[in-house]
Amino acid sequence: MAQFAVIGLGSFGATIATELVNLRHDVIGIDSEKKNVENISELITHAAIADATDEHVLDELNIQNCDAVVVAIGEDIEASILCVLHLKNLGIQKIWAKAKSKAHHMILTHLGVDKIIHPEEDMGVRIAQSLSYPMVSRYMSLDDNHYIVKVEIKENLQGIRLHTVMDHVPEVKTILHKREHDLVFNPDPNLALLQGDILVVEGLLENLRRLSKYFLP
Repeated sequence: MAQFAVIGLGSFGATIATELVNLRHDVIGIDSEKKNVENISELITHAAIADATDEHVLDELNIQNCDAVVVAIGEDIEASILCVLHLKNLGIQKIWAKAKSKAHHMILTHLGVDKIIHPEEDMGVRIAQSLSYPMVSRYMSLDDNHYIVKVEIKENLQGIRLHTVMDHVPEVKTILHKREHDLVFNPDPNLALLQGDILVVEGLLENLRRLSKYFLP
């Protein structure tokens, strides 16, 4: 179990905070708006109405004891930057921050933020990927061009051998096969696929694109 702080409890920050609690971590949620704090106070470990642009306030909340801090402040770019500066002064080692614009991103980069998040852009990319590759239910980027994707087998591949599909693009590797509650890593290429099976595969984006047409009806 780790301890995290989420500063800014709008819809984005609140989602992060509650999900971290669901993953059994301790979470301190901080927001200057009373309503935002009240909405989440019973769902996370500790919620505080506080001004995160005041370094003394952050110090009193023992923010420096957290394993990481997420700065999810939305519209107020100045407040976001001040908050990050104070966190740096308090010796916080791991900071993730939401960026509103390219200029905001550039400033956060120069401040040494570990991870800069563009939630609207990230969601847009995910939606576009889902529309383009409907057989992909989830994916994770390993770098700019390398992905792990989760694929659900549809009725059109019922009874087809795994290698019959995957041999079309051998550069893509099958990591895992899931059928109901059974998980098999590096499954047998002769495995007969059933509707509802899950495959987790990895490869370069261009190779995944080539493979995608073989999963579609």
